[in-house]
Amino acid sequence: MGIQDESVRGGRPPRALRSALIPLALAQFICSFAGSNMNVMINDISRDLDTTVRGVQVAITIFLLVMAALMIPGGKLTDRYGRKRCFTVGLVVYGVGAVLSAVSPGLGILILGNSILEGVGTALLIPPVYILATLLFADITSRARAFGVISALGGVGAAAGPLIGGVITSAISWRAAFVFQALVIVVIVWLSRHLDDPVAPEPTRPFDTRGAVLSSVGLVLVVMGILAADDNGWLMLGLLVAGGLVLALFFRSVRAKEHAGEEPLLSTSLFRSRTSNLGLITQNTQWLLLMGTSFVVAAYLQVVRGYDAIQTGVIFTAATGGLLLSSLAAERLAKRHSQRTLVLTGFVVSIAGIVVLLAMVIGSPSAWAFAPGLLLIGLGLGVMLTPSVNVVQSSFGEERQGEISGLSRSVSNLGSSLGTAIAGTILVAGITATPARAYGLAMIVLAVVAVIGLVASAYLPHTLVQPERDGG
Repeated sequence: MGIQDESVRGGRPPRALRSALIPLALAQFICSFAGSNMNVMINDISRDLDTTVRGVQVAITIFLLVMAALMIPGGKLTDRYGRKRCFTVGLVVYGVGAVLSAVSPGLGILILGNSILEGVGTALLIPPVYILATLLFADITSRARAFGVISALGGVGAAAGPLIGGVITSAISWRAAFVFQALVIVVIVWLSRHLDDPVAPEPTRPFDTRGAVLSSVGLVLVVMGILAADDNGWLMLGLLVAGGLVLALFFRSVRAKEHAGEEPLLSTSLFRSRTSNLGLITQNTQWLLLMGTSFVVAAYLQVVRGYDAIQTGVIFTAATGGLLLSSLAAERLAKRHSQRTLVLTGFVVSIAGIVVLLAMVIGSPSAWAFAPGLLLIGLGLGVMLTPSVNVVQSSFGEERQGEISGLSRSVSNLGSSLGTAIAGTILVAGITATPARAYGLAMIVLAVVAVIGLVASAYLPHTLVQPERDGG
């Protein structure tokens, strides 16, 4: 019996579905790992490739940005070519990028392998992860459990990335961390060989190429503008304005296609769900907080305190442990509390963690002063990552999963790239002259972002409503 023939009727999912969940969760783990493990390699990569902290920051940000820019087109391609096919192609492209990164002789090749190819591969393989989970797990309870596993491994990948990357870098080299990624990709390809697509692809379905180009270019210009903030104010302003104009053209193009009765890259009807919109805001701010904190703390420890990769990674075990603890309790918490309560609680705990990081770190010579704050941030993020995903995905029916999955992942990865770009730029701008001030300012900005997420979560409904079924 194929996976698509199994059904979930309460309790634990059938064995075939559990087998399908493993490669999906591992795929989210390795992609999240890739977004954070380079944070502890800043000094090693800078020395080996004769570049700077700024250069490594740009490579990390471009990787996250490529994911964000291409995630919506990637989600739409699943409808045309099939979720399983896009998932497999994405894995292969990612694996090639990992191998190329491992042998890169300079920053340019590293950006090509890690930032471009791994980013493109991720944009192709991640939307199918959430679409397949939504289609395979029919009821809200089992779907929440599946999202819990996937989101937990994603959060653990991002939080544990510094530790795993630090151990590999210190024991072998930073290049071996990319070999590790390639090996995990091989394992995922093997585990997913029997994974079936529950819905047949539609090869004749149109694809909005113009919309894909406009949305991608617009997002790239906006984030590159933020990266240019400490170099040239006029360049930053020009890029931000250009990005805003291109995104305006994108939405104008979408409206024109809808009025003409054609299918755009992204339907404006996706933004008519107030619950989904609020959930998207919480997703964006959660990943901005996680990746921003990861980069700021890792860069500060290495550049200012002089810690090596494994020392930096060990300190991040506090965040990893906190995220693991709250993720493992996610299913039990979901049975006792509403999605809204969990997201609200997560933001409150995370904000408390930032306050502790500010209060204990500045003026303290001990690296372990970072641990309590990182622990709280990990606990907070672990509590709210899964509910936010479930709120967004469950707001729409099966026929909209390609679109909403791409939008959801794009918004999350845009948050990741903005976290590294905004907080990282503030830190890098003053890390040599006034490191304590730069660190404090970067963390304050992250706290403000967390407050925005807290306010948005306060307006989430106490219970999830049935998703719309009309496709429009």
